[in-house]
Amino acid sequence: MRDLLDRQLGRVTTYRLVTLSLLLLVVVYSVFTATGVIEGLSTGDNLVCLAVLLIASYVSNRVLGLLWRVRPHAESAVITALLLFFLFVPLLSIDTGNLVWLALAAVLANASKYVLAWRGRHVFNPAAAGAFLVVVGQEIVGREERINAIWQTAATERLFPFVLVLALLVLWRTRRLDVAAVFVVIATVLIVARLLDVAGPDQSFVDVLKTTFYSYPIVFLAGFMLSEPLTLPPRRRQQLAVAAVTAVAFAYPMWIGFLTDNPPSLGVFAITPELSLLIGNLVAFALARRRGLVLELEETRRLTPETHELVFRARRPVRFVPGQYVELTVPHARTDSRGSRRTFSISSPPDASGLVSVALRVPEPSSSFKRALLDLAPGERVHGTGVGGDFVLPADPSVPVLLVAGGIGITPFLSQLAHEPSRDAVLVYGASTPGEVPFADELAGARVVLVCPQRPASLPDGWTYVEAPFLSVDLIAAAVPDLADRIAYVSGPPAMVNAVRPGLAKRCRRVRTDYFTGY
Repeated sequence: MRDLLDRQLGRVTTYRLVTLSLLLLVVVYSVFTATGVIEGLSTGDNLVCLAVLLIASYVSNRVLGLLWRVRPHAESAVITALLLFFLFVPLLSIDTGNLVWLALAAVLANASKYVLAWRGRHVFNPAAAGAFLVVVGQEIVGREERINAIWQTAATERLFPFVLVLALLVLWRTRRLDVAAVFVVIATVLIVARLLDVAGPDQSFVDVLKTTFYSYPIVFLAGFMLSEPLTLPPRRRQQLAVAAVTAVAFAYPMWIGFLTDNPPSLGVFAITPELSLLIGNLVAFALARRRGLVLELEETRRLTPETHELVFRARRPVRFVPGQYVELTVPHARTDSRGSRRTFSISSPPDASGLVSVALRVPEPSSSFKRALLDLAPGERVHGTGVGGDFVLPADPSVPVLLVAGGIGITPFLSQLAHEPSRDAVLVYGASTPGEVPFADELAGARVVLVCPQRPASLPDGWTYVEAPFLSVDLIAAAVPDLADRIAYVSGPPAMVNAVRPGLAKRCRRVRTDYFTGY
């Protein structure tokens, strides 16, 4: 089941998955309003609101990109518009004034990506920022009939099952189920506890729990907004802290009334779901002020028939821990469903000169992104949205490790072994053919067990060969008899990782995994 889910979700990028999920929610919501299952604006009025948001978001994103001299990410603008649809709709009416403010929310949301930014990275979730700024703007001009982000569509009983399933798919694809779980559990416990106190003994726990999930956009916010990669800090423990802070801020309006016997103000700075998310964004920014990267291509090397390495030079030194990844953006014409952004494990060790290398496997047919990346000429620049990840070796260099790589999953280990050549590390490397074994020279002298159906013509120093069609736990245990003393790190395609992880968890001190999904 895990393999099937990873394989199917890996066919599209995270951005495309979020877009398709939100569009599906729009379709379901429109059907429900058309059939009277959900009361609110008519389906036609809802679609008018959505059209206004999409046009305003897309156009403003393009214009702002021209002003800032960057190529904007079109799919990001679409996602922003779809999120705003679920925050604002249904409106009280769709008169011209409300539609103008709705369009302004989209414009402000996209503007926040450029204006409220730090060294090329936006600080706040754009949709949350746009919703909050519209409320502030209406307060400033003294508008009487205001639109507010009421989140009613995102927290509706009829829509909840669809929100839950699609949010889980997004969180599975992004590997942030634990981050979302922290937010959902803390927010739910705080809100349920307060509702039980208000309701008294006549209200059952189950009814209160249903009210919580049907009245508060807990799951929607966790799945589609809190999980946004560009506003989360790079390390998992930091992400969990941000989720906890956001949850407390989310539940604050309920508890301030309980503690002070005075409900919170409904003024412009009332703690709303979008403001709680912005508070979490600020905490994330304080924990890790990540910067965007500008990388200039130095050279492209073809290592094997299907494997290529690209060497970039950054304008300023890139700070990262071996094993972390960088997300690259390569805008190009005729972008396919895989999108124009992709994450790559950094294959080079930290370098004060600013050199950063990534490697990729390019089978036929390949994605439009990979073709565009390989078509780059030396001197051309790409943008990186930052460095992150927790697939890093123990801080104590005396801890022995087992490194298990499948195919292009070798890349994070290249950085780690080059950075700590003296660490007690055994690399078990699975390859499909002898011709697809890149980086043999770089790994010469390391303790490597090569698993391949056919024996290569020659093996570097320190390597041993095991003939087998694929990696297995028994094979690894036979090649590395002291597994119980080692922490295992497994990197490669989801099918391989899922196949060996459970067995290694029983035989090693601990197992860490890194999935190469969607390659």
